[in-house]
Amino acid sequence: MIAIISFCIFLAGCVGVRQVDVDAWAGRPVLDLEVHPFFLTVPVVKTVASDGTEIWNYVNGANIGGCYGAGSINLGYVNSAQYSEFSSCVAKFAACNNIFYIKDATVLRYSPIGTGGMRCMTNASLQPGFKGTVNIR
Repeated sequence: MIAIISFCIFLAGCVGVRQVDVDAWAGRPVLDLEVHPFFLTVPVVKTVASDGTEIWNYVNGANIGGCYGAGSINLGYVNSAQYSEFSSCVAKFAACNNIFYIKDATVLRYSPIGTGGMRCMTNASLQPGFKGTVNIR
Protein backbone atom coordinates (compact mmCIF):
# COMPACT_ATOMS: atom_id res chain seq x y z
CA MET A 1 0.00 0.00 0.00
CA ILE A 2 2.81 2.45 0.84
CA ALA A 3 4.40 1.69 -2.53
CA ILE A 4 1.19 2.66 -4.34
CA ILE A 5 0.88 5.92 -2.40
CA SER A 6 4.54 6.73 -3.05
CA PHE A 7 4.09 6.03 -6.76
CA CYS A 8 1.02 8.33 -6.92
CA ILE A 9 2.94 11.12 -5.20
CA PHE A 10 5.82 10.59 -7.65
CA LEU A 11 3.46 10.81 -10.63
CA ALA A 12 1.81 13.96 -9.30
CA GLY A 13 5.24 15.58 -9.11
CA CYS A 14 5.87 14.76 -12.77
CA VAL A 15 2.74 16.53 -13.98
CA GLY A 16 3.01 20.23 -14.53
CA VAL A 17 5.26 22.75 -16.20
CA ARG A 18 8.79 21.54 -16.88
CA GLN A 19 11.38 24.31 -16.74
CA VAL A 20 13.32 22.77 -19.63
CA ASP A 21 10.27 23.23 -21.90
CA VAL A 22 9.82 26.85 -20.84
CA ASP A 23 13.52 27.70 -21.14
CA ALA A 24 13.72 26.17 -24.63
CA TRP A 25 11.82 29.15 -26.07
CA ALA A 26 14.15 31.92 -24.86
CA GLY A 27 16.04 33.46 -27.78
CA ARG A 28 14.16 31.52 -30.45
CA PRO A 29 12.90 33.26 -33.60
CA VAL A 30 9.17 34.03 -33.55
CA LEU A 31 8.82 31.92 -36.71
CA ASP A 32 9.35 28.81 -34.54
CA LEU A 33 6.25 29.81 -32.59
CA GLU A 34 4.20 30.72 -35.66
CA VAL A 35 4.72 27.30 -37.28
CA HIS A 36 4.56 25.13 -34.14
CA PRO A 37 1.83 22.47 -34.62
CA PHE A 38 0.36 22.84 -31.12
CA PHE A 39 0.18 26.62 -31.08
CA LEU A 40 -1.44 26.60 -34.52
CA THR A 41 -4.41 24.76 -32.99
CA VAL A 42 -5.36 27.15 -30.17
CA PRO A 43 -6.67 30.73 -30.30
CA VAL A 44 -4.13 33.51 -29.79
CA VAL A 45 -4.70 37.01 -28.45
CA LYS A 46 -1.94 39.57 -29.06
CA THR A 47 -1.16 42.96 -27.56
CA VAL A 48 1.83 45.27 -27.28
CA ALA A 49 3.29 46.61 -24.02
CA SER A 50 4.34 50.25 -23.72
CA ASP A 51 8.00 49.35 -24.33
CA GLY A 52 7.15 47.61 -27.62
CA THR A 53 7.26 44.06 -26.25
CA GLU A 54 4.59 41.93 -27.91
CA ILE A 55 2.54 39.64 -25.69
CA TRP A 56 1.00 36.63 -27.40
CA ASN A 57 -1.40 34.53 -25.31
CA TYR A 58 -2.25 31.12 -26.76
CA VAL A 59 -5.29 30.08 -24.71
CA ASN A 60 -5.82 26.34 -24.33
CA GLY A 61 -9.26 26.10 -22.76
CA ALA A 62 -12.96 25.65 -23.38
CA ASN A 63 -15.51 28.43 -23.81
CA ILE A 64 -12.96 31.00 -24.95
CA GLY A 65 -15.41 32.26 -27.58
CA GLY A 66 -17.44 33.96 -24.86
CA CYS A 67 -14.49 36.24 -24.14
CA TYR A 68 -14.07 37.47 -27.68
CA GLY A 69 -16.68 40.25 -27.66
CA ALA A 70 -18.41 39.39 -30.95
CA GLY A 71 -15.15 38.05 -32.38
CA SER A 72 -13.42 41.43 -32.52
CA ILE A 73 -10.46 40.19 -30.50
CA ASN A 74 -9.65 37.78 -33.34
CA LEU A 75 -8.79 40.59 -35.74
CA GLY A 76 -5.11 40.88 -34.84
CA TYR A 77 -3.58 42.92 -32.05
CA VAL A 78 -5.76 44.43 -29.35
CA ASN A 79 -5.04 47.44 -27.18
CA SER A 80 -4.14 47.03 -23.51
CA ALA A 81 -7.69 47.78 -22.31
CA GLN A 82 -9.18 45.10 -24.58
CA TYR A 83 -6.46 42.66 -23.53
CA SER A 84 -7.14 43.35 -19.86
CA GLU A 85 -10.86 42.76 -20.38
CA PHE A 86 -10.12 39.51 -22.23
CA SER A 87 -7.72 38.35 -19.48
CA SER A 88 -10.32 39.04 -16.79
CA CYS A 89 -12.87 36.99 -18.72
CA VAL A 90 -10.46 34.08 -19.32
CA ALA A 91 -9.59 33.99 -15.61
CA LYS A 92 -13.13 32.80 -14.91
CA PHE A 93 -12.80 29.45 -16.68
CA ALA A 94 -10.31 26.62 -16.71
CA ALA A 95 -7.57 27.30 -19.23
CA CYS A 96 -3.83 27.23 -19.69
CA ASN A 97 -2.64 30.62 -20.94
CA ASN A 98 0.57 30.04 -22.90
CA ILE A 99 2.01 33.55 -22.75
CA PHE A 100 4.97 34.49 -24.93
CA TYR A 101 6.88 37.76 -24.66
CA ILE A 102 8.38 38.79 -28.00
CA LYS A 103 10.71 41.61 -29.04
CA ASP A 104 12.48 42.15 -32.37
CA ALA A 105 11.01 38.89 -33.79
CA THR A 106 12.61 36.90 -30.93
CA VAL A 107 10.90 35.09 -28.07
CA LEU A 108 12.13 36.58 -24.80
CA ARG A 109 10.33 34.13 -22.53
CA TYR A 110 7.42 31.72 -22.25
CA SER A 111 5.15 31.69 -19.20
CA PRO A 112 2.36 29.08 -19.00
CA ILE A 113 -0.25 30.34 -16.49
CA GLY A 114 -3.25 28.30 -15.37
CA THR A 115 -6.56 30.02 -14.64
CA GLY A 116 -9.88 28.85 -13.25
CA GLY A 117 -8.28 25.93 -11.41
CA MET A 118 -6.47 24.59 -14.49
CA ARG A 119 -2.87 23.45 -14.11
CA CYS A 120 -0.68 23.92 -17.15
CA MET A 121 1.42 20.97 -18.26
CA THR A 122 4.34 20.93 -20.66
CA ASN A 123 6.46 18.26 -22.29
CA ALA A 124 8.87 17.97 -25.21
CA SER A 125 6.01 18.40 -27.71
CA LEU A 126 5.73 22.07 -26.64
CA GLN A 127 9.37 22.85 -27.34
CA PRO A 128 10.44 24.74 -30.47
CA GLY A 129 11.16 22.58 -33.47
CA PHE A 130 8.61 19.88 -32.56
CA LYS A 131 7.20 18.39 -35.75
CA GLY A 132 5.45 15.22 -34.59
CA THR A 133 1.86 14.47 -33.75
CA VAL A 134 0.18 14.59 -30.38
CA ASN A 135 -3.35 14.46 -29.00
CA ILE A 136 -4.48 17.41 -26.92
CA ARG A 137 -6.79 16.90 -23.93
